[in-house]
Amino acid sequence: MSANRLVKSARARPVFKNLDLPCDLVTDLVRSLARRGVDYADVRFERHLHESLLVEQGKASSISLSESSGMGIRVLAKGSWGFACTPHLAPRSIQKTATRAIDLAQASVMLNRRVSPLAAVRAVKAIHRSPCEIDPFDVPLSKKLDYLLWANTTLLGPDSIQRASTHMDSYKRHKLFCSTEGSLIEQQIIECGAGLEVVAQHGNETQLRSFPNSHHGALAQAGFEYVKQLDLVGGAKRAQQEVLQLLRAPTPRSNTTTIILDPTQVVMQLHESCGHPTELDRVLGQELSYAGGSFLSPECLGQLRYGSPAVNIVADATIPGGVGSFGFDDEGVPAQRTELVHAGLFVGYLSSRESAARLQLSSSSGAMRAESWNGPPLVRMTNVNLEAGEATLEELLRDIKNGYLLSTNKSWSIDDRRLNFQFTTEIGWEITNGKLGAIIKNPLYTGITPTFWGRCTGVGRPEDWRLWGVPNCAKGEPMQLMHVGHGASYARFDGVTVAPAR
Repeated sequence: MSANRLVKSARARPVFKNLDLPCDLVTDLVRSLARRGVDYADVRFERHLHESLLVEQGKASSISLSESSGMGIRVLAKGSWGFACTPHLAPRSIQKTATRAIDLAQASVMLNRRVSPLAAVRAVKAIHRSPCEIDPFDVPLSKKLDYLLWANTTLLGPDSIQRASTHMDSYKRHKLFCSTEGSLIEQQIIECGAGLEVVAQHGNETQLRSFPNSHHGALAQAGFEYVKQLDLVGGAKRAQQEVLQLLRAPTPRSNTTTIILDPTQVVMQLHESCGHPTELDRVLGQELSYAGGSFLSPECLGQLRYGSPAVNIVADATIPGGVGSFGFDDEGVPAQRTELVHAGLFVGYLSSRESAARLQLSSSSGAMRAESWNGPPLVRMTNVNLEAGEATLEELLRDIKNGYLLSTNKSWSIDDRRLNFQFTTEIGWEITNGKLGAIIKNPLYTGITPTFWGRCTGVGRPEDWRLWGVPNCAKGEPMQLMHVGHGASYARFDGVTVAPAR
């Protein structure tokens, strides 16, 4: 789906009355910044609402509702950036904040020997609304808690169950973006998600099972209708059975074998070994100290064999339901679909206007986003997806004499160039002569990114493809947590080292 189908064009000036956004304040500020002789400036006003519900051991343990609003001002002066923010919208406070941003940009000139040009972007006036059938903030709190309590009590019962938790999160974001280039963009994003975890113990053995994904990974750009579709109660019954089976399950044999990752684990594999290394600011050395750089240096573009011909990976900010979807990024660049890997060849980066210009790319990929109004935008993943193949799960299994199907990420480790990695999953199943067999516990697999993806010998069909949301992608100093998406089906890899996690 193109960005044009996600964005509704506005009249000469969007109407913000229903959202109570300070349109006149923002546009006046941008005009005053232009008069002060900066090369470029943009202003972002944001209002955020977040509800978090947690039920543990059959009781509501945490109910929180937080609201935040403020303005971030970004200035480019003499080729250097300055950023300042304020929660106070009084004219005097805003002007002081604008002056601080300009002063920071001018001070940076003395240290910055590289001028920051910007890739061109067309100025627009537009409104974007994410799809939502049932606003989660309109659903009675009692109804949401009853649903979580029902699923939570389903997890309880056997003495081996040590902890049972169910959670639900709802987000609403209003943004108003205005730039000295003439863009004026209003966006409203609603997200909702839920999930559960159960921990069981027998003697010294402790096991964990999550549903429908780990690390709060069941989040979508949708309303309460998405939570209703998750079937937490049915998932709780299965999670309880599996966590009890894991207590007595064997570990995998240490060997080199064939594995199939189910979509929940492909999510983490994509995130760590494709999403982060394709962020162009990492490649250019602008993001190093917190989570490292990238092995995908500029000379790799269009040349490096990243994976097998079965591997096609895209960053798609236009796909409905993805928490990495939007109408425009935080530089006013339209949402788009960018190929990162095509038939195994590395072909694209996630970029900003500045990093795209540094590499002399024709345009930004529209991947510049900030966690909130009080932070500058960074190059972030949108929805980084492994495109579906044609194989059914049965076809992927068919000729495997001995191997494993692995599901639901438990832990991970990857080096500072995103090359050497290891992952453990919550659960796995033996594969014997093309059939799924017994459950295994504590499976670990390891690899080197291009070698591993080069051993991908099959990708599942569209019917098994699913889009997941990750609400806690960390990057930057001070750290910003971003919501990003990943879509995947099953994926098969041959010649992979598997061992029991210690």
